[in-house]
Amino acid sequence: MAAIKSRDTKPELVIRKALHARGFRYRLHSSSLPGKPDLVFKKHRAVIFVHGCFWHGHNCPLFRWPATRQEFWRAKITGNQERDRRVEAEILNLGWRVGVVWECALKGREHLPLIRVIDSLSFWLSSDEKTTVIPNEY
Repeated sequence: MAAIKSRDTKPELVIRKALHARGFRYRLHSSSLPGKPDLVFKKHRAVIFVHGCFWHGHNCPLFRWPATRQEFWRAKITGNQERDRRVEAEILNLGWRVGVVWECALKGREHLPLIRVIDSLSFWLSSDEKTTVIPNEY
């Protein structure tokens, strides 16, 4: 588990590269905002979190509860989910907008085409919508 990265993950790098190619400029992991969002778009007053399905307990085919140390993992993952909700609320209260991209949108059997994910994010960044979640089918 020590080799698991919290930043510069493959899904995050894919999103960063594609949005940069579309002309969006951002800061990375800004410590001035709660939760150190993965991408901060100051011009659009928006942030994007790229969540791993396992670590954040997403209800999708990529997530399943571990069979060993069940108490530890339930506490860990539910704690992460509670922190995610709290951080999102804090950022919204500061007048920022929040986007979440789940790992399953980019990989796995049921992933979305990258162009669709980037189109959705581009549209959201240019809109006034407060939040977006990709994918939102689960």
